[in-house]
Amino acid sequence: MSNVVGLSGIPETMLWTLHNRAVEAKRSDGILHDPDCVRIYDSIDYDYERSFGKPSGIHAERARIFDAAVRGWLREHPAGTVVELGAGLETQFQRCDNGTVSWLCVDVEESIAVRDRYLPAGPRCRHIPCSALDPRWIDELAPGPVFLTAQGLFMYFDEPDVRGLITTIAERLPGAELMFDTIPPLFSRMTMRGFAKTANYTTPPMPWGITPADLPVRLRAWTPRIVTVAVRNYSQPRGASAPLLRLVSRIPLLRNQLPAITKAAVKSDEFRPTMTDQLR
Repeated sequence: MSNVVGLSGIPETMLWTLHNRAVEAKRSDGILHDPDCVRIYDSIDYDYERSFGKPSGIHAERARIFDAAVRGWLREHPAGTVVELGAGLETQFQRCDNGTVSWLCVDVEESIAVRDRYLPAGPRCRHIPCSALDPRWIDELAPGPVFLTAQGLFMYFDEPDVRGLITTIAERLPGAELMFDTIPPLFSRMTMRGFAKTANYTTPPMPWGITPADLPVRLRAWTPRIVTVAVRNYSQPRGASAPLLRLVSRIPLLRNQLPAITKAAVKSDEFRPTMTDQLR
């Protein structure tokens, strides 16, 4: 089997995040233990640095934060279902599998075909070849608690599509939790004009940018079924810019120019608002 992966457009970004996670995982002091990521990275015939430049730890940091949330949720729902929207070559199931979770990897056909080569599906980790915007993946879910993740996905959609997806989740999956990351409007505008990551690679357009401060208001305006929203910034875990970025994250005006991770909870059928909820 050839180990050349022919990808372009948004699906090719799975190699960008693979590059950053794998190089971080190879470090003796790396923040992410990810042997399957390293295995895939080393086996694919692709010039990562030519396209994406020197590696950054930012995607490993993002994965670490998502992993912590998934593991925490699984402690409360060990036999629940995790849905990974835009799964690509993410190895979160391999990192977080507790032996009883059911996992659903959703991505477009082209991406799932590559995933099948390196991370074959199994009885507890199924692959669904369709867009996250196609609600038929919801029909594949068994009754029970659901945690949904979307790493590096929503920014590639237009805002009406993001709104439609989140409202569909809120309406059809009561009690679900959703975690996703966002980029600020400034970076979104840069990509819409054509952001050259290197001389050999221009990122796909990322139409949806939003400030961290606007996220809770926007989500609750889209659907009243969103009952809690928590937002946090994330950035480089190390390097010369890391201390400065940590400082920036403490200044509200500047913090709005950093990428963010949001976790939102959907009202369950049994939800009863507390006095605090009623006063919001």
